[in-house]
Amino acid sequence: MHTIKLYNTLSREVEPVKMHEPGRLTMYTCGPTVYHYAHIGNLRTYIMEDVLEKLFELDGCKVKRAMNITDVGHLTSDADTGEDKMLEGAKREGKTAMEIARFYTDAFFKDCEKLNIKKPEIVVPATDCIPDFIALIQKLFDNGCAYQAGGNVYFDTSKVKDYYCLTGHSADDLMVGVRDDVTEDVNKRNKTDFVLWFTVSKFGEQELRWDSPWGYGYPGWHIECSAISLKYLGEHLDLHAGGVDNIFPHHTNEIAQSEAAVGHPWCTHWFHPRHLNDKSGKMSKSKGGILTVSVLEEKGYKPLAYRYFCLQSHYLKPLVFSWESLDNAQQAYDKLTARIASLKARAAGAPDAAKVREYTDKFIETVGDDLNTSMGLTLLYEVLKADIDDATKIATAAEFDRVLSLGLLSGKAEETEEIDPRLEELLKLRAEAKKNRDWAAADRIRDEVKAAGYMIVDTPEGAKLKKI
Repeated sequence: MHTIKLYNTLSREVEPVKMHEPGRLTMYTCGPTVYHYAHIGNLRTYIMEDVLEKLFELDGCKVKRAMNITDVGHLTSDADTGEDKMLEGAKREGKTAMEIARFYTDAFFKDCEKLNIKKPEIVVPATDCIPDFIALIQKLFDNGCAYQAGGNVYFDTSKVKDYYCLTGHSADDLMVGVRDDVTEDVNKRNKTDFVLWFTVSKFGEQELRWDSPWGYGYPGWHIECSAISLKYLGEHLDLHAGGVDNIFPHHTNEIAQSEAAVGHPWCTHWFHPRHLNDKSGKMSKSKGGILTVSVLEEKGYKPLAYRYFCLQSHYLKPLVFSWESLDNAQQAYDKLTARIASLKARAAGAPDAAKVREYTDKFIETVGDDLNTSMGLTLLYEVLKADIDDATKIATAAEFDRVLSLGLLSGKAEETEEIDPRLEELLKLRAEAKKNRDWAAADRIRDEVKAAGYMIVDTPEGAKLKKI
């Protein structure tokens, strides 16, 4: 097996991913809060987690991966402020919280399927684990790390040796909740304490509540990931993944309560892909219109072209989305799959197994150097240009695609066709609109061209039309 290195948020260094049991990786990934569709910014994180899992599997490692589904307890802020996300979704659509959860859980996995994101081996809704949350909270009480005040149960962060180990911050520069401003809770002993179980909340109409030793209520958000991970992956977790906005306070609180429960270091490696941004900043549901996989499809884009777009950039760099950049990604993706289809059509004989192994080893080493997917794509193009037979090229591409998951062997060879002169004229009008900085007109023309079955691709030689 190869040494796969990855930036570790905990150590703030690129270092080998260590396994508690050699050859068997335990991996936990924070799942979606199922109150709405996942936007493509959310899905960038899941794509990179998927690549990472598949890279370990290609290297011969057995991966046991678990993921939660947050269907209760996630507020739009990290205190009892804002709105409960599940309650918000139920009100918006006139349904029960569980109806909302089931619908958007199904929608999430349909999007994952379109993007070739593998479903984790273990997927657990939070509402299936209420006894586990209660047991973990009781253990924290027994260990002297939890207290009840004002009706709610809190974790006492003063019991933690290094609460800010994941962020490197101190109490003097406390980061507030990443979603909304966190208002002061007078029941807390320490300003960083957080709720483990709510019995008193401003959400008097909270639909999902359960009996507990501390009263009728519902769990705080942070407890669910710790309880699910400990139950299904054990007390020693190799790798925890999630969006960068989860570092504080969610993952910080996970570390505090998990290690307080087990009495030893819990997770050794933390993986946090960066945001997908648009020109105005981070994409999020709270900003209004949601850019989803379905919206991309409605505009004529292939979901796997978006996956290709994500793989072109390093996960530690914020990725800026624009329609022009997605146009370019789709053109490159279509050319790549068509090229492989042409090679496949004329390939004959058996591939050179030794050469396939040599290239696959190089791919694992390349991508395994801090998940460098862009260099992995570069290596793929080098293979396609290499002085080897077509059967070996196809077999090598198939091995690479076990990780890239771009459907590389499912494309069709490119065909040339005559383009309607009217579309060529629209291309000229768009160029003029862009020259005059009339972006609205340029966007309208692009949409008109797409409606006719073509996409506009900007190249160094000028804009070109490409059949969708």
